[in-house]
Formats: sequence, C-alpha cells, structure tokens
Amino acid sequence: MTASRAVTPAVGKALEAGIVVLFVATVTTALYGGVVPDARNAAGGEVGERALEQAAAEVEAAVPASGRDASVERRVSLPGSIRDHGYEIRAANGSLVLDHDHPSVGGSTPLVLPERVRTVTGSWDGGGGVVRVESHPEGGLVVVLADEAREVSGR
Repeated sequence: MTASRAVTPAVGKALEAGIVVLFVATVTTALYGGVVPDARNAAGGEVGERALEQAAAEVEAAVPASGRDASVERRVSLPGSIRDHGYEIRAANGSLVLDHDHPSVGGSTPLVLPERVRTVTGSWDGGGGVVRVESHPEGGLVVVLADEAREVSGR
C-alpha cells in the first residue's frame, strides 16, 4: 500500500508536465498557423506602401522647380528587403510600381511631375539607388532611376 502512494506524486507531476507541453504545442500551432503569418503579411504590406510613397516623394523632389536644363543626382535610401525578400521599384506609365514575390506586398503610386518632364525610366532593386534628372536633347527633362551599383553618369 505504501509503495503505490510513493508513485502517485511522480505520476501526477508527469501528467501535469504532459498537459503543459500539449498546451504550449497547441498555442504555438495556432499562432504560427494563422496569427503570425497574417501579422507578417500586414506589416509587409505597410512597409511596401511606405517604401513606395517615400520613393515617389524622392523622385518628385529631385526635379528642379523651374528651368528646362538640369543635371541633378539624388541618392535614395529604401529598406533593403520587405518581408525578408528582395523587391523592385520600377517606373511605368508615369507611376512607380513595387514588385514583390509575396502577393500582400506591392502596388503603384502616380508621380506628380511638371509637364517639362518627358519620361521617367529605370528601376531600383531593394535598398534604393540614385535618381538622375538630365536634360533631353529635344528639350525638357528625363528622370532616370538607377541602382547605386551601376554607372551613374558618364557626363
């Protein structure tokens, strides 16, 4: 009779430990199965929107307020990655477009530029690059987005 009483506390503690492990496993599965990925998607989308808006503001600020001839070069700093993956910001049809592997990150924003800007071309990989504003041979300005690693200008 006394031998079975000595085993009871050990069995009770083992059952308590098993219940705690089961609870932690259930909570961890629930968090990483739904809550954490949703939060990462939302945070990635917000960071992408902010990076895109900052890029558009930098491009717009690089264009001089007046004058037909200009040579401006402005460095742009952006996040190196969004949601642990690289991304690209490219010029397309008077807008900047953010391309990313994850569907929750991306979008486009229109550029508000003076009429004397003829075209906006180029792209940046994550991390930013250089905005170059140059005179067009036929008048007006051209805005070029280039990565810092590339040759910026030969002029």
